[in-house]
Amino acid sequence: MGVPYRRGGSNAASGFDCSGFVRNVYADALGLVLPRVARDQANATKKIEKKELRPGDLVFFNTMRRTFSHVGIYLGEGKFIHSPRSGAKVRIESMNTKYWSARFNGARRVASVASLSSTGAANYSLAP
Repeated sequence: MGVPYRRGGSNAASGFDCSGFVRNVYADALGLVLPRVARDQANATKKIEKKELRPGDLVFFNTMRRTFSHVGIYLGEGKFIHSPRSGAKVRIESMNTKYWSARFNGARRVASVASLSSTGAANYSLAP
């Protein structure tokens, strides 16, 4: 929390963009390295319905007039954590606000290491 946004950023020392933040959390917490950009993170993970969301799932938004242009991590109770934009810091927000609900693009679930298929495994690597 509180780490500043930095376009292309992927570490807490210098800042995160949205996908860099998600990638860093998954690497630190689970030892999984997701693809670098939000669109590729969406393509590498399992599509789920909004009603199926569980803490740790990825939530995607259209914030730049293109599908999957923003990503965050679902926390439960309609809240998600993300690195929102230039000038802002990593924070928790409600998906139910007018802004985020209008831009919601979909939800995805990251497979555990044990359940990765042979084709899906190419989308991940273990963190060093």
